[in-house]
Amino acid sequence: MDRDTVFAPVETQAALKKKTAVSTNWILLDSNGQSTILDVDKYAIMRRVQIHARDLRMLDPLLSYPSTILGRERVIVLNLEHIKAIITAEEVLLRDPMDDNVIPIVEELRRRLPLVCVTTSQVQGEEDEQHSGVQKDVDTGEEIEFPFEFRALEVALEAICSFLDARTQELETDAYPALDELTSKISSLNLDRVRKLKSSMTRLTNRVQKIRDELEQLLDDDDDMADLYLSRKLVSFSPVSSSGAPGNWFLSSPTIGSKISRTSRASVTTMQEEHDVEELEMLLEAYFMQIDGTLNKLTTLREYIDDTEDYINIQLDNHRNQLIQLELFLCSGTVCLSVYSLVAAIFGMNLKYTWREGHSYVFKWVVIITSMLCATLFASIISYARHKGLVGS
Repeated sequence: MDRDTVFAPVETQAALKKKTAVSTNWILLDSNGQSTILDVDKYAIMRRVQIHARDLRMLDPLLSYPSTILGRERVIVLNLEHIKAIITAEEVLLRDPMDDNVIPIVEELRRRLPLVCVTTSQVQGEEDEQHSGVQKDVDTGEEIEFPFEFRALEVALEAICSFLDARTQELETDAYPALDELTSKISSLNLDRVRKLKSSMTRLTNRVQKIRDELEQLLDDDDDMADLYLSRKLVSFSPVSSSGAPGNWFLSSPTIGSKISRTSRASVTTMQEEHDVEELEMLLEAYFMQIDGTLNKLTTLREYIDDTEDYINIQLDNHRNQLIQLELFLCSGTVCLSVYSLVAAIFGMNLKYTWREGHSYVFKWVVIITSMLCATLFASIISYARHKGLVGS
């Protein structure tokens, strides 16, 4: 930094700092599903959600960070493949809303973020939906409030799990026919096709493994799961909500509601303990099982590829052995012909033999004996090779 920059006015330094902060498109969704496009820099996001720069840096698409779900004091930071979001207790900030993979997530958030009240009339067979922000428990009739941050988290987890599962199904659709074709016909074209599919499978497996490891790490640590309860943290500062009702809530998801037992819902007390993470654990476990199933599909595909490679190697070894046997036969024949050529060369020399005159039958016997000797030598070599197991019987 030169001297003029150091002693520049405060306004000039602020302008330079503002230039370095590149504006980024974000979309803000509130608890009613209303969305607003924000074209702001990282400093505005940091001030809005009170997040550290090191956490916001994880959401930079130009930097390579592993998939992460972080619980902070007031926010949840999500970095799941193309889903880069900041979740608070009242709103969701989603990066790059115009991306093709993010647009369906925005639509799903708009649909799922508003709370839906399901009254006890549903138990009697009447379908009456009211948007009042609470839900009645089917067994006890107790009003249960949905936590905003978990509804947003569920949408993100469902989207990323479905996205990776779809990529896995596409890979399976392409891989299995290609592997079957390779086993029937080994060619450079088929080998190159399988090589590309194997590379794609390895990359996809690593992506799925990262998501699975992150969910497993969360499930193994109750403190990390407790950090994701943003609404509970707000309740600890404000025990009574604006409507006068206690600030307790219970996790209920439209996609995994059937996985939560009625006994668990009936046992919910009016004020949850700080480390009661049973509901979040059920949410994470549901998607952990889904992503684990996707990983099992990729593992099965990898095993099929490995089996195919073993089969191809066996075929290549068999062909190699056949070539070695052919080479052995050719070499043996060449040795025998060399002996025959040696005899012919000796008798073809310009030398005087006394038996040439009047003994023409000698030439015939030389040819016959030499041929028999070469044939015997060839048979002896082949017999020895078979005895040693060098060629097939």
